[in-house]
Amino acid sequence: MHIRIVLPAYNEEESLPPLLHKINEAYNYYHWDASVLVVNDGSKDNTLTVAQNFKADIPVEVLDIQPNSGLANAINMGMRKAVQGLKDTDIVVTLDADDSQTPFLIQRMAQQVAEGSDLVIASRYQPGARIKGLKKSRTFFSWAAGFLFRVLVGFEGIRDYTCGFRAYRVDMLKKTIAVYGDKFITQKGFGCMVEVLLKVAGQSATMNEVPMILRYDLKQGESKMNVKKTMRQTLKLLLDYKTGKLKP
Repeated sequence: MHIRIVLPAYNEEESLPPLLHKINEAYNYYHWDASVLVVNDGSKDNTLTVAQNFKADIPVEVLDIQPNSGLANAINMGMRKAVQGLKDTDIVVTLDADDSQTPFLIQRMAQQVAEGSDLVIASRYQPGARIKGLKKSRTFFSWAAGFLFRVLVGFEGIRDYTCGFRAYRVDMLKKTIAVYGDKFITQKGFGCMVEVLLKVAGQSATMNEVPMILRYDLKQGESKMNVKKTMRQTLKLLLDYKTGKLKP
């Protein structure tokens, strides 16, 4: 089982090196069959150079997108490239490039996929999870979005609908991309992660979560998320889902 780790990165020259070192440590500790795909989203700093010059045991490939087109496009292109050449039983992991999420958790997520899950989310709301250093506005948005989706959608086993740290079984990801084609991701911001979750769930995916310790206190620089804009996108996605507009 191969694990391909997708890192969408925009201006992460400070956070990317320590994260890649941690990924390499996990790679050696768990003896993974794995690789990394860094998706440089038109960074204005040295993110591209850092990614291209990183030397470690785990193979690192770089997908350079120019100019900057936003997280949604980076996730879309990164996922589409990641599944190329992988077997149906392999795994694609999406992970933030800001070093706030530990790659050592991938081991538990991969185990869940091996046990039958199509999608595993690193959750901030399962027993044992912790959040450190996140602004109150972000914390409230994540909690409010999760509450709304649990009440109005209520996918079994899912409490965290917005976190982008996920492990996808390749056959389910390929199936979802094939069903939606060019409309796999239509959002233009952080709402894309909710969109992907809803569309994967629509393929009768078995989904699960593992508790995560989110270390936002390790992040370098300010968050790139516009909370108000993302909240509007999320509410619209919820409405579209309930009215059937997200169906292919």
